[in-house]
Amino acid sequence: MTSFRWTIVVMLFFATTINYLDRQVLSLTWDEFIKPEFHWNESHYGTITSFFSIFYAICMLFAGRFVEWMGTKRGFLWAIGVWSVGACLHAVCGVITQHYVGLHSAAELAAATGDVAVVIATISMWSFLVARGILALGEAGNFPAAIKATAEYFPKKDRAYATSIFNAGASIGALFAPLTIPPLAKHFGWEMAFIIIGALGFIWMGFWVFLYDKPAKSKRVNALELEYIEQDKREKTEEENKKNEEKMPFWKCFSYKQTWAFAVGKFMTDGVWWFFLFWTPSYLNMQFNIKTSEGLGMALIFTLYAIVTVLSIFGGKLPTIFINRSGQNPYAARMKAMLIFAFFPLAVLLAQPLGMEFAHLGRNAAWIPVLLISIGCAAHQAWSANLFSTIGDMFPQGAIATVTGIGGMAGGIGSMILQKGAGNLFVYAGETNMTFLNFEGKPAGYFIIFCICAVAYLIGWCIMKALVPKYKLITD
Repeated sequence: MTSFRWTIVVMLFFATTINYLDRQVLSLTWDEFIKPEFHWNESHYGTITSFFSIFYAICMLFAGRFVEWMGTKRGFLWAIGVWSVGACLHAVCGVITQHYVGLHSAAELAAATGDVAVVIATISMWSFLVARGILALGEAGNFPAAIKATAEYFPKKDRAYATSIFNAGASIGALFAPLTIPPLAKHFGWEMAFIIIGALGFIWMGFWVFLYDKPAKSKRVNALELEYIEQDKREKTEEENKKNEEKMPFWKCFSYKQTWAFAVGKFMTDGVWWFFLFWTPSYLNMQFNIKTSEGLGMALIFTLYAIVTVLSIFGGKLPTIFINRSGQNPYAARMKAMLIFAFFPLAVLLAQPLGMEFAHLGRNAAWIPVLLISIGCAAHQAWSANLFSTIGDMFPQGAIATVTGIGGMAGGIGSMILQKGAGNLFVYAGETNMTFLNFEGKPAGYFIIFCICAVAYLIGWCIMKALVPKYKLITD
């Protein structure tokens, strides 16, 4: 038996890695390089990240349908092509701002004061919003296409594991981002960081064109592997398999509790991952005066996502262990695993208190919250891999990308609320020196957000279980 299905997983893994690298460029450059040049504060950054989240959410709603219409191969090519263009366009935001205000260099922008500084902050923010919108438009297609490709190439029992592998690309992207992006920005300018990282998507497209076809049409999949891939189909009649591949009407997807359960799981938890992805570098700079371009900053972010990468892959394997040992149906095994993972983010509750307790260690005290945050992020990735796989467990193939897009929209809305709320909260906490449980100023604001992130998974799991208490396959 050939093993070409794992080659497809590798391609999905690299696409997801590039996806998250492109996302991370802004979070790793804004505080140290972009913020001084354009006179931003946390509110400007919060506006940009929240806009990305909501526009990504809207695009996710239609991206799944687009992938169903275009097919997995062409749909993915369009998605990564658009987001790579959007990633590169960030580099021209400074030029646009200079031209608008009549200045001629980054140094002149940074030296501006008064009303001119306000105009610079506003125009640059809107320029980034446009580039961020194009990035979101393309990136919205990644997960619907990847989940659909996984459903095409893997039987149900293996999908969570395959999903956890390609979903680990998110952690790998976040892992290598601090090792590559800050040095690029420091030595070649933040603009080149966007261009170089953005160009990686075009390279991926060249491989995808030649490698991907549906299993039944692929020259690289032999009869034995095809039989393994299509083992679920053997349990159904030819008419049932044909119906399974028919596209489900868009609005009909909303009539199922399974769709709402998936959407709730995404709404409650996606914002947590994105918060730590977008705000951890800024948190380290604010709380411990650690910049991402210095050795300690790079080591902290690298360690965080190294832990996430290793632990999250096992999370996709856990349901398979439950299925093999107890014979549980895939949905019951995944929900059991997700409940276990929902408890791990509670470790984030200790990040701020222990960081304060060991403040006498100076900047090295940052290792404690980073390690605790890594536990929460690893749990998220394991949770996410299983959450995605619940779609393939219960929905026909013709609805998988659409339902993935609906859930992605819900996740984006949740993230938008958390990102914008966090940005405004941090500005307010800093200006008023707000206090919360012995924390003052911005540290108090971060502790509030950490508390929200810690309990989100348990709340999400309870609502999902209430909506879909038992496995129920959708056949009509």
